[in-house]
Amino acid sequence: MSATTGPSSAVAPERLTGSARLEELAKIKASRSRKDKIIEYILLMAACVSVFTTLGIVYILVKESVVFFNSVSLWTFISDSQWTPLFDDAHFGISVLLSGTLSSTAVALVVAIPLGTVIAIYLSEFADHQVREVLKPALELLSGVPTIIYGYFALLVVTPLIQMIYPNLPTFNILSAGIVMGIMIIPYVSSLSEDAMRAVPMSLREGSYAMGATRFQTATRVVVPAAISGIASAYLLGISRAVGETMILAVAAGMQPNLSLNPLEPAATVTSYIVQVALGDLPHGSVGYQTIFAAGLTLLIITLAFNLIGHWMRRKYREAY
Repeated sequence: MSATTGPSSAVAPERLTGSARLEELAKIKASRSRKDKIIEYILLMAACVSVFTTLGIVYILVKESVVFFNSVSLWTFISDSQWTPLFDDAHFGISVLLSGTLSSTAVALVVAIPLGTVIAIYLSEFADHQVREVLKPALELLSGVPTIIYGYFALLVVTPLIQMIYPNLPTFNILSAGIVMGIMIIPYVSSLSEDAMRAVPMSLREGSYAMGATRFQTATRVVVPAAISGIASAYLLGISRAVGETMILAVAAGMQPNLSLNPLEPAATVTSYIVQVALGDLPHGSVGYQTIFAAGLTLLIITLAFNLIGHWMRRKYREAY
């Protein structure tokens, strides 16, 4: 005797006919629609987490900075040439910290942009598949090294090497910290630039070869200009990464407020100062403690400016090419 099925047993839609089949298909469609909505809401919530986190950071920085600027005028904050908020004779000139940040970033970019671009061109246009599959992951491992290790490498290895050329170089200086920071951000520049170059259509390369161009001419005169929007984004990401670096500069640059763009001198940066104060014994709510929020807001504005410039450059070069 064959087994009988109850009224609640599932029946394949193709075995039904007429209105019963349409009703079953409608139920399946409604079930799929509910699942899609649930997944859509989960993804929306995940996206909102990053948005709300960013808004929360901005809110805290602005709120605490307003308290700081109630005690210190904005003009003094911008124009003063000294930064001694922890002394009895307090001065609040953010330009001192910005000079250290700009000089360290400049040194890092002098190292990272040429090397990163050359590596990207080689990986994209000259390296065969096996070499690329080995070199690219090995290069990206540099971005996984803790920055504190880079800081001690700059202090204990790079600085003594530079002192062989410049014997008067102080132990703590911007130059060695900037060089190591540039090595650290090479993967950001090279990886994104290489991805942008590999996205260039092969037809452009083939057309260049058909005109008699060499591989080097094709790479530098066809591929790089065509991928310039992605390469510019890689450069700006490298700049943002260098501006926001903390531990390398805290260890190797000296954290001494010094209004100078000379990389052979010690200096404090915005991020290293925030670390210095955050680990200190200043009471919460004091003017000295509030300086870290004003400095952080300044750093946020600088990073936002770089991102806006990058967005403008991407739009400009996409329209051009």
